[in-house]
Amino acid sequence: MDFDDERPQQQVTGVVIITLPPSDNPSFGKTITAFTLTNDVLPQSLTTQEPDQVLPTTRVVSSPPPSSQSPQLGFSFSGFFSENPRKLLGFLGVSLFALLLYSSCFSSTFVELKNSNDNDDDDKPQSFIFPLYHKLGAADLELKLGRFVDVVDKENLVVSINGGAMETKMVNKLVAANSIVMDSSATILPVRGNVYPDGLYFTYMLLGNPQRRYFLDIDTGSDLTWIQCDAPCSSCAKGANPLYKPTKVNIVASGDSMCMEVQKNQKPQICETCQQCDYEIEYADRSSSLGVLAKDKLHLVNPNGSITNLDVVFGCAYDQQGILLNTLSKTDGILGLSKAKVSLPSQLASKGIINNVVGHCLATDVASGGYMFLGDDFVPNWGMSWVPMLGSPLIEFYHTQLVKINYGSSSLSLGAKDSDKARVVFDSGSSYTYFTKQSYAELVSSLSEVSELGFIQDASDPTLPVCWRAPFPIRTIMDVNKYFKTLTLQFGSKWWIISKKFHIPPEGYLIISKKGNACLGILDGNNVHDGSTFILGDISLRGQLVVYDNEKQKIGWGPSGCGKPSRFKSLPFFEG
Repeated sequence: MDFDDERPQQQVTGVVIITLPPSDNPSFGKTITAFTLTNDVLPQSLTTQEPDQVLPTTRVVSSPPPSSQSPQLGFSFSGFFSENPRKLLGFLGVSLFALLLYSSCFSSTFVELKNSNDNDDDDKPQSFIFPLYHKLGAADLELKLGRFVDVVDKENLVVSINGGAMETKMVNKLVAANSIVMDSSATILPVRGNVYPDGLYFTYMLLGNPQRRYFLDIDTGSDLTWIQCDAPCSSCAKGANPLYKPTKVNIVASGDSMCMEVQKNQKPQICETCQQCDYEIEYADRSSSLGVLAKDKLHLVNPNGSITNLDVVFGCAYDQQGILLNTLSKTDGILGLSKAKVSLPSQLASKGIINNVVGHCLATDVASGGYMFLGDDFVPNWGMSWVPMLGSPLIEFYHTQLVKINYGSSSLSLGAKDSDKARVVFDSGSSYTYFTKQSYAELVSSLSEVSELGFIQDASDPTLPVCWRAPFPIRTIMDVNKYFKTLTLQFGSKWWIISKKFHIPPEGYLIISKKGNACLGILDGNNVHDGSTFILGDISLRGQLVVYDNEKQKIGWGPSGCGKPSRFKSLPFFEG
């Protein structure tokens, strides 16, 4: 169809669309629709029909919906940019800048998208889910900085084996007075007791043959998983379950590679008569755990209900001293989740059972403890902030670099040896969060502004060092959180828009005491580490899905209700 007779003064590009009738009903005829694109703002369209067909009435839309396939738009971009080349270059420049800015701020969105593989493969690494529970009712204040230390007088101190029978010889405890300061050989980070009043989070594992259930405090700051055992036990807490009872076949020899890993930072000693691998963990609160390495069957329940059985090495702890005896009243030991070779995730990864990834989601709701997982099937494809782990051959805990910290809009000093940056440790074994001495002092000073709102500091409350009595009754944290500000930890860059941020709202650092006061769950860390490290404990990790990816050496987090874990193949990344 030629439209030159109607508009001879313009060049016209025409598009003709011919719609054929259905093959089973040719009586519908065919429709011919013509569209034109000119430099005028309004396009034209005509529809004609074959004259020899009786056709139903067809409504012609003069301006069809915009499409990348269709040139008829109410505004002609080609004409606009052809007449304005500078505007075209400006548009392209702004678009490129926006793309670069978005990719720098949300690089994890692009980098972290994983390729899903739905094919069943028996050799494919698996993932395992563990439910978490609150340690309700235990309110003892724990302060532990643990490390492997030399076992004194190995031939006489440890449990010995004679033809399969166990007997205990002399026990001579030695607690170092200077263990309050961590040195470069420390392999276990501080272990704290209870987030008041909820307590530590723990899970259970099935161990032995026949299998028995043991409750273990989850601790990303501990290397070794250990369970109280009857070897016999010289000093053990009541515990939640009967003591694990080893046999001769369970005891790990002193020449085993796992024994060498545990003792790698100890002074070299020759013990020709030693038949087992001894260890001692010493804590800054003067508590300690002594035992031998053992090996037994671990029974892991797969998400589909099947069971994976494998041998794992763990600590058979037969002598606990100090506050540790109180904290094990409802659990049986500690689940070590660090990146050390002797930790449970590393052992499973070395056998090809999982990819070396650990995740936990600690629920804020007391009725729901949350969950923990081993493996990468439950790592979100979206909605996570990622930062690189700091690496060190002697440090096995999960830490990264902090560049800035704010209380509301006020900046706090890092208080580290390098004033421009500090280390931050993510530690599920600490109930509370620790700041450096200077940062803690500035935070407490900033919090004093609540006194202008009627809050009075109550020194008679022994729950925590800093507590406030409100001018009204407090039932939950939500009653007072509007009077306090959010803490923001900034990672990666001091530029706000491109940095990664970990937000700690008031409910992430305040607790309500039995006296009905609001107490600060952030403590002075000057006496529990080297003075330049921040520790994020359970109180600040709640309501976040935190992932430690040892394969890619990075730590990630994202807000979550910590309800039901899901295998992530699409958005949203969390359900429940």
